[in-house]
Amino acid sequence: MKSANVKRYFQFLLIVLAAGAIFPLIYLRTNYQETILEVYGMTLPQLNTIFSALGIAFIVGYFPSGWISDKFSAKKLISISLLFVGLAGIWFAQVPSYPVVIFIFIIWGIFSVLTFWSAHLKIVKLISKKEEEGRFFGVLDGGRGVVEAVLASIAVFLFSRVLGASTAVADKKDALVNVIYMYSGVLIVVSILIMIFVNVDGNSEKTEAVSEKNEPKAKGSFKDVFSNRFVWLLGGIIFMSYIVTWTIYYFGGFLQTNIGINASIVGTVTVIMLWMRPVGGIAGGFLGDKFGKSNILIIALGLAAALLIMISVLPASLPPYLFYALVILSGLSVYTIRGLYWSLLGDCNIADEKLGLSIGLISFIGYLPDILLPLVMSMMISSFGDAGGYNAYFIFSAVAGALGILITVIFKMGVAKRATITVKDDISV
Repeated sequence: MKSANVKRYFQFLLIVLAAGAIFPLIYLRTNYQETILEVYGMTLPQLNTIFSALGIAFIVGYFPSGWISDKFSAKKLISISLLFVGLAGIWFAQVPSYPVVIFIFIIWGIFSVLTFWSAHLKIVKLISKKEEEGRFFGVLDGGRGVVEAVLASIAVFLFSRVLGASTAVADKKDALVNVIYMYSGVLIVVSILIMIFVNVDGNSEKTEAVSEKNEPKAKGSFKDVFSNRFVWLLGGIIFMSYIVTWTIYYFGGFLQTNIGINASIVGTVTVIMLWMRPVGGIAGGFLGDKFGKSNILIIALGLAAALLIMISVLPASLPPYLFYALVILSGLSVYTIRGLYWSLLGDCNIADEKLGLSIGLISFIGYLPDILLPLVMSMMISSFGDAGGYNAYFIFSAVAGALGILITVIFKMGVAKRATITVKDDISV
């Protein structure tokens, strides 16, 4: 293996490690929603409100994160992000009041997006070759999944070990606090490792140099990014796909509320679902490079929509193992989607010096559901009750998946048309 490739893959590995370590603490509700509600004395609507505040911090941060990633060292941005998310996690472990919890989530939102998001995506795009984009973005999400699944498995072990057979809230608090400390400690350690061992940040330096030379063209860059229809289409694809992927945060609550499964089994099923992330992300990336990224994304969206409808309409009296299988398969399709949609970035015809701004705009559009979906879920529960609310939400998400397929088809046709025009122009020349 060439030394240049070793350096490339090593940098990519560190990015995957950072990406996998930064988000599990923020989305602890995936496996421990009911426990969080008990320990912190919150209702589900209050928790959804917190995640809406988190979503606002995300949305405010996405677009400027693109500009920041064009200006500063990615190594420092990633390291600082991990450090502050970890420190806020230690604060969260003190089980503070509800208003303080909201503030902690805002801190998490700032340091997981504003200083981190575009920086890590931009580096992946720059270090991957055109024919590798599917697998690089697939491995990015799948590798994150491996890191998250390993951490989640350790967390479940800690939680079960501390809690034992107890159902007391005080014991649940001790178990949850141990889990939070574990996640926070990992973040701080990874932050230090990146600061020590990542010595070269070549891509960011290169981009900074390009930005300085082209400073007078900044306004032109904004115009070019906003006038690129593929940027808007990709934003729409991610918007609809993201609605589908958000369902993973409610599968645990669905199994407990609708099917009547106890918290321990739910935790096991959701951890198995998390292990579908490396399978779906990596396999989807390689299949995307072989058969077309848009084609595999369309199939994954269709499969996810079909599974969500099945979960929502099948009688709860059926054997619980059927719902375990449907949830795990839904996780597989969802993680395939997550591993693929950013790989379409290479088809948007974006110059490297405008890549950060483009990622910022696409992220701003694509992740608007972070604000909207918790409110939608609260509305569903208010309108249809707890059990009916989960079913209605999954049907709503399936419809979004169908719209995502439509936008992806339009995107694919546009890319093909542009390629045909390019070939004709080359022939005429």
